[in-house]
Amino acid sequence: MSVLNKRSNTVHHTTPPALDTADLGPQFEFYWTREKDPHSVRRKQIIAKHPEVLKLCGHEPKTKWISLGVVLTQLSLAYALRDCHNGWLFFATAYIIGATANQNCFLVIHELCHNLGFKKPLHNKLFSIVSNIPIGIPYSASFQPYHQLHHKFLGDELFDTDLPTHFEALVLSNVLGKAFFATFQIFFYALRPMFITQIKFTYIHLVNVAAQIFVDYLMVTYWGWKSLGYLVLSSFLAGSLHPSAGHFVAEHYLMDPPKGYRKFEDVAPLETYSYYGILNFFTWNVGYHNEHHDFPFVAWSQLPKLREIASEFYDGLPQHESWCLVIWNFVFDKNVLMYNRVKRQNKDASLKHKVKLDEN
Repeated sequence: MSVLNKRSNTVHHTTPPALDTADLGPQFEFYWTREKDPHSVRRKQIIAKHPEVLKLCGHEPKTKWISLGVVLTQLSLAYALRDCHNGWLFFATAYIIGATANQNCFLVIHELCHNLGFKKPLHNKLFSIVSNIPIGIPYSASFQPYHQLHHKFLGDELFDTDLPTHFEALVLSNVLGKAFFATFQIFFYALRPMFITQIKFTYIHLVNVAAQIFVDYLMVTYWGWKSLGYLVLSSFLAGSLHPSAGHFVAEHYLMDPPKGYRKFEDVAPLETYSYYGILNFFTWNVGYHNEHHDFPFVAWSQLPKLREIASEFYDGLPQHESWCLVIWNFVFDKNVLMYNRVKRQNKDASLKHKVKLDEN
């Protein structure tokens, strides 16, 4: 459990009791390592060999216009479906267009949390609230600090809330459990962080909540509940069994786990996978995930250029050909479990911890 000190703006952690999985076999354990995450190491190597990559860092001015177009498209569809009585048409529109559009909204918020849409951090935060509107539920303000922890402490058992807990892994490491997780993963990613790390409620959170409630109220009042229902359904499907949702699993789950790995004693398996397929067109190139973790301040439009410049560093790294196939293999491959994640022990796991969050 964790508590944030409001005066010092730090996150405090205490270690929750771990489940004992020693008697269940080695497959019922995460891939523990003492190695530093590979991205910080590779970043230094790439800069040393290709210093020109630093010129790729910085915001992308086109981001705000593309995102605004997606927001307006979703609001237009919500209005058009306000009196829709054809359930199949309603669902099909939400799945094909709505989920793709709202995945785009989720991931532009990801871009903006790295300050890649505007020069000033505040402008990125405020525009994130605009991009949040089609999601239907306030989300953008809380995403940034959690995602910062994911980047700064990749695989850390206390700070990386992208990791499944021992309880999740133990209960869901079977076909039905993985199918349940893949179907409802949007709820896992939304709720899990709050049970592990509590962040400070800032004025940006208040603006995010107030703005979303205000827009939702206007929508229900003047367009009706179906309009809001379309947006919320789109958000659910965007994090469920949808092609674009494959990136959630594809990014850090080990789909081809090493055999006979012994924690701490061997070289840790590579923990980040990239994807270079067509779905990147709809998802701000989030598939370039090794590149993104290596250089979090390179905008989506420059990630292909980064890979081209430093191709010798990326060509041999793990990658996926299809996000749809990732979802299928995740559910049905008996060797792919919720435990297939690389974890790192916090150095002082028995003590309380403080992590300074970057407010810029």
